[in-house]
Amino acid sequence: MIDGVNTLYDEDLALQKKLFEFPNIQSTHSLVAKYVTKEIWDKLAKHITPTAGFTLYKAIACAVEFDNQHCGIYAGDWDSYKDFAAVFDPLIQEYHGISADAKHTSDMDSTKITGNVNPDAPVHSTRIRVGRSIDGFGLSPGITREQRLGVEKLMKAAFAQFVDELSGKYYPLAGMDEAVRQQLVDDHFLFVSGDRNLQVAGMERDWPEGRGIFHNTEKTFLVWVNEEDQLRIISMEKGGDVLGVFKRLAKGIQTVGDSVKEESGKEFMLDEKYGYVHSCPTNLGTGMRASVHIDLPGWTANGVDTLKARCEELCLQPRGTRGESGGQTGHTYDISNKHRLGYSEVQLVQTMIDGVNKLYEEDLELQKKHGM
Repeated sequence: MIDGVNTLYDEDLALQKKLFEFPNIQSTHSLVAKYVTKEIWDKLAKHITPTAGFTLYKAIACAVEFDNQHCGIYAGDWDSYKDFAAVFDPLIQEYHGISADAKHTSDMDSTKITGNVNPDAPVHSTRIRVGRSIDGFGLSPGITREQRLGVEKLMKAAFAQFVDELSGKYYPLAGMDEAVRQQLVDDHFLFVSGDRNLQVAGMERDWPEGRGIFHNTEKTFLVWVNEEDQLRIISMEKGGDVLGVFKRLAKGIQTVGDSVKEESGKEFMLDEKYGYVHSCPTNLGTGMRASVHIDLPGWTANGVDTLKARCEELCLQPRGTRGESGGQTGHTYDISNKHRLGYSEVQLVQTMIDGVNKLYEEDLELQKKHGM
């Protein structure tokens, strides 16, 4: 007993040193390195949030572990944004370009959107996703096992409410049949473990329990349960009917929200200043990414850098169709809204529609210019 107590005491001192001494932030150019000062650390290091028992050390784990982070911070619950506001507030303001007294307005009313993507534009597919988090539960980096299972239980009840075009089936990751798993892989619906950022941030604890994927029969509406966010809600289809995709998304979100309210009395976390609450501060606000895959051969001939500059002017973001870090092949691009916070969902979808139509018009002129 004596030896055991002495060992525990030694280990406790080592843990205090690890958790409470000012850490070595390897991502020296990150926003964490800028805003987690020694003075702020000393004030906040020992604080534990009430909902998920989260700490500042856990929040900045990625910036401490890796040297390639831009933000380098995650929230473990809604409390994190409030209790560690001395770090989160200036970091969020710099990343999103908002003022200290900014307010966020959400608007999912599809009737306010004017027009749609030109039907002649060579759009392969449209996809709009948002994140949502249910109040009273931790966010993925801090959520407890019991809370994670609670979120899944509420979502199973919500999925049972889906009818007509939203009706489908929920597929839990735990105990998933191999044939089902392979089909979800083939459909590009499956999320998997192994992302080092998510692991270090604490998002893959108790994997795969409490996690799963819902999709409707037509495979145009998906919900990821307990991945990077409690909920990732996705509407998509072939072609360029952005308005139709947004309408389906709005209908699905409303159905989920109504079911959660009925089952538990809880609502989605909606902050007056930061909009819908997500684990990553870069997704605060709408948490929305509205994108199309479109062929732009004229812009390709003109130079990808000129396309990037034009997208910046139009408040859009171009990527290769392989995703954020997958690179570019051919002349097909993923074009999406650039902003998340400080603009409503309707504004962002309208910006994307108008911007894609403008890029298409200009692409036709560039094709003529380059003799295509």
